[in-house]
Amino acid sequence: MTNELAITADQTQMTPPPMEPRKQPTSAETPISKTLKFSKKRLALAFAIAGISDAIGAFATPVPPIVWVVDIGTALLLFMVLGRQWLLLPGLALEAIPGLGVLPFWLLVVGAIAVLGTPRPIFERH
Repeated sequence: MTNELAITADQTQMTPPPMEPRKQPTSAETPISKTLKFSKKRLALAFAIAGISDAIGAFATPVPPIVWVVDIGTALLLFMVLGRQWLLLPGLALEAIPGLGVLPFWLLVVGAIAVLGTPRPIFERH
């Protein structure tokens, strides 16, 4: 029993070495103009157009020709406000499906554009 090792208090508290902090930009370092592609006024206008269109589309669902005109007008207005965003085309296709007009797809599309911007494919050059 004399072969037992004496464990000191320093040996029982094993702490890993301190990690190096990651270099991540904070909100103070990155100005909002670099994080947002669109101005706040343009985004507010796009959200207003999308909200009005979704409200009209939800109540006009029984009359498809009115919904079609509203959706095409919305797509054109959003193209004028946000520029050529390919994410608007799937929104237009989803709004054209009967019965799905009650869902706020235009608001979701504008929100996706505001958050994601325009995803561009990365091509590798060899």
